[in-house]
Amino acid sequence: MTLQVALTHRTSYHYDRLVALGPQTIRLRPAPHSRTPILSYALKIEPAGHFLNWQQDPQGNFLARVVFPEPVMHFDVTVDLVADMATINPFDFFLEPEAEEWPFAYDHVLDAELLPFRTPLPPGPLLNDLLAGIPRDTQRTVPMLVALNAQLRDRVDYVVRMEPGVWTPEETLQNARGSCRDSAWLFVQVARHLGLAARFVSGYLIQLKPDANTQGTGPQGTSADFTDLHAWTEIYLPGAGWIGFDVTSGLLTGEGHIPLAASPEPASAAAISGLVGEAETTFDFAMGVTRIAESPRTTAPYDDTTWKAILASGEAVDQALDAGDVRLTMGGEPTFISATDLDSEEWNSDALGPTKRPLAGRLIRRLAAIWSPGAALQYTIGKHYPGEQLPRWALQAHWRLDGVPVWNDPMLLGSDDDVDTATVEDARGFATALAMRLQVDPGRVLPAYEDIHYYLWREHRLPANVISWSGRVWPGFMAPA
Repeated sequence: MTLQVALTHRTSYHYDRLVALGPQTIRLRPAPHSRTPILSYALKIEPAGHFLNWQQDPQGNFLARVVFPEPVMHFDVTVDLVADMATINPFDFFLEPEAEEWPFAYDHVLDAELLPFRTPLPPGPLLNDLLAGIPRDTQRTVPMLVALNAQLRDRVDYVVRMEPGVWTPEETLQNARGSCRDSAWLFVQVARHLGLAARFVSGYLIQLKPDANTQGTGPQGTSADFTDLHAWTEIYLPGAGWIGFDVTSGLLTGEGHIPLAASPEPASAAAISGLVGEAETTFDFAMGVTRIAESPRTTAPYDDTTWKAILASGEAVDQALDAGDVRLTMGGEPTFISATDLDSEEWNSDALGPTKRPLAGRLIRRLAAIWSPGAALQYTIGKHYPGEQLPRWALQAHWRLDGVPVWNDPMLLGSDDDVDTATVEDARGFATALAMRLQVDPGRVLPAYEDIHYYLWREHRLPANVISWSGRVWPGFMAPA
């Protein structure tokens, strides 16, 4: 199934006077570890006359550093991207055996790398109570984290908070509510106090209207396609890497979660940061998502208009085929067997046998005389079926539709019974005559021999249950190159 969406995100700052802007850091480009394929991306900065440099921070996140050499009246940032919303199974990962049960210990090789993600803030009374209620007995790691994510979702109501900053875990627990960034930071601190490496992630959340409503009393999906800036938590699990947990929904992250920045601290994951001169500022933003490519599926088949167009195209094709007198037949490969030897192995299971190829040669000559007069016959290597030591033969007839013969004397193409009476002298004479016809020095004709003993030795080494067939090997001559 193909489902591609275009996301547009515009952020605008308008000032009541000309102001000087310090370097602005923009973290609005999908992070390298995004599992959702990003098919295209564009970042537009206004006003013109600025300098933009892309860089990566210590965590590998993409940063756009924008410098305005002159004072400005406004600062606009517009992101356009196209994402492929192919379904992602959030549980499609494996853990190292030593991490399948919690508590577990990280490899000491990772101590320095994971230190910023394992250093918690001092807990307050409410966080201490929460941590004390978490069982510390040995349990499966993934179910434990899924349950903890759901527990925090049930304890903290989701609200939209427009004021800047992130609440401390104490504030979030005290209010029993918080924005997505507050819940994400709470989970980061809980995970770190449990000995887990955790980081804060900011990104885009895309949610699409489901094709059909959930049956029964379960939660229903969104009633319309939408996108918004979002935040969640990622925990490092040995063998799986960073796994995302969305406390707002109580679920693991999927194709709708597009990370923009992942960091040990929320401040270094802010969408836009930088200094601005003193001024009255009007802030505005807009976000939208549009489906631009969507293949039919069982839950959302073709609409009536599209289906009628498909039927009309089919009827037009049928009329064109009828007008050209094009006819279609269907069937398997034509197969023949010997009329006088129905039960031998070569007509039932063996690839070759004593009479199969001679009879096939007689048949193609009879058919060629009827269907393709003047055809040139060619005996070549055919299909090589699995389990068979050698390929089959392929007997082919080549002719011209205009009736001009390709070959005039069928007797020069060999015997029907595949009887080979050629000698070494015949081979030498043919190669020499061919060289002279090609105006090549006949002295370049070289005798060549197959080492029959070597191939017999190779065949002798085959397992007893491998079927093989040894053809006759004759010395011959190599024509000039």
